[in-house]
Amino acid sequence: MAAGRSDRARKRPRARRASRVPGAASEAETRLLALARELSAPPVNADPAAALRLLAGAHAPDAPLPRAVARAWIRGRDDKTADLELAWAREQVRLALEEILARTPPRGALAGSADTRAWLLLAAAEAIAQEPPAAAADRLRMLLEMTGG
Repeated sequence: MAAGRSDRARKRPRARRASRVPGAASEAETRLLALARELSAPPVNADPAAALRLLAGAHAPDAPLPRAVARAWIRGRDDKTADLELAWAREQVRLALEEILARTPPRGALAGSADTRAWLLLAAAEAIAQEPPAAAADRLRMLLEMTGG
């Protein structure tokens, strides 16, 4: 007699995990898209220093955005659609920053194309969330000095 699961156990349908409601944006996605809109609106969209201040403030250690992004990232590990939505929202922030940087010539220690500078500055702003709250102002000052702002 063959060992193994019973016929009934083999024929039982697998339980499907609960899927998200289509069109329901996560808190992180909503916050990232709001940040992208703020970066695209005047007067911030004409001033790289103002854009960096806004970006650093949104990613401050005590701000709600980093926590929302972390929660969404953890949930997105099991949900590729949610993961893509989060990545798309983050890309909107990077593109808004890139548009600002494309209108201003590179200054300071950060040279290179606008897309590369936007990527680096976004990553640096996101890293501020991991810093002690007292260090956030120093990190922002360093970013402003690097960009000549």
